[in-house]
Amino acid sequence: MKQKVVFVVGPTASGKTDAAIFLARQCGGEVVSADSMAIYRGMDIGTAKPTLAERQGVPHHMIDCVDPKRPYSVSEYKQDACACIQDILSRGKQPIVCGGTGLYVNALIYPLNFTGAACDPAIRKKWEDFAARNGNEALHAQLGAVDPVSAQQIHPNNVRRVVRALEIYECTGRPKSAQATLDQPLDAPYTPVLAGINPPRQALYRRCDARVERMMARGLPGEVRALMEGGLSPDAQSMQGIGYKEIASALLGKASMEEAEERMKINTRHLAKRQLTWFNANDKIRWFDPTSYAKESLFFQELADHCLGNSGYTCYNA
Repeated sequence: MKQKVVFVVGPTASGKTDAAIFLARQCGGEVVSADSMAIYRGMDIGTAKPTLAERQGVPHHMIDCVDPKRPYSVSEYKQDACACIQDILSRGKQPIVCGGTGLYVNALIYPLNFTGAACDPAIRKKWEDFAARNGNEALHAQLGAVDPVSAQQIHPNNVRRVVRALEIYECTGRPKSAQATLDQPLDAPYTPVLAGINPPRQALYRRCDARVERMMARGLPGEVRALMEGGLSPDAQSMQGIGYKEIASALLGKASMEEAEERMKINTRHLAKRQLTWFNANDKIRWFDPTSYAKESLFFQELADHCLGNSGYTCYNA
């Protein structure tokens, strides 16, 4: 039987990190981040990276591993994260993959191959003409409406990639980000065990708002200012993450800091909703609502039974 890799997924601010650290401490495991912003060095407050104290001695991987000035692709993530997972397994430890970037999670489980996607020169020219008439931001908004995950990954000024993503959607009826399809055979050399953390929607939104307030209190504007003064362009891929783009806009005089904070809250709630939509398409995830348990310890016990127990999980590709 293949070795087991645990995946803890769900929307932002749901409590995934605490759950993953608990599981790792239970089994002497190590956490592998599946967060498209936590990879960047020097971007700590706005990504809600767990501090060294919060990690409780648990080794974390795929955090602080990329210079924020350079782009980083999903295929690069897959290569780097798989290397981490294999290293952890080779040392007899339990990998706990934790994150809310659905495309990163799928990349570790399913085939990730866009080479066979359909092409249509007429559709491509239509969107190229649209960009020429209406601008890059308007084109990017069109992609955001049909494929928000790809829109998060592709900068508005990368017109070629935005056009290609729209072309794939029109040709196939499916977003580019979903081409690593859930109905394909699993592509991992290990058995994935998936757990999702999802408190009730209103409680989740309150947690989203509280997270933004904590970021501001911890000094997110100063972090963004230091990054920009260090030469990081507001147009960089890394600066398109929630928190960074809003604060950068305020620092450039395009909005007040109060408006930036409110926009962060709205965008964080919207992100959580999109993440839930993404993960709900995967029927292999067992969902947990931490608020439904009489005691927090009961939630953690059932989570551990599912993720780590000998009979509490399903081998999806054994």
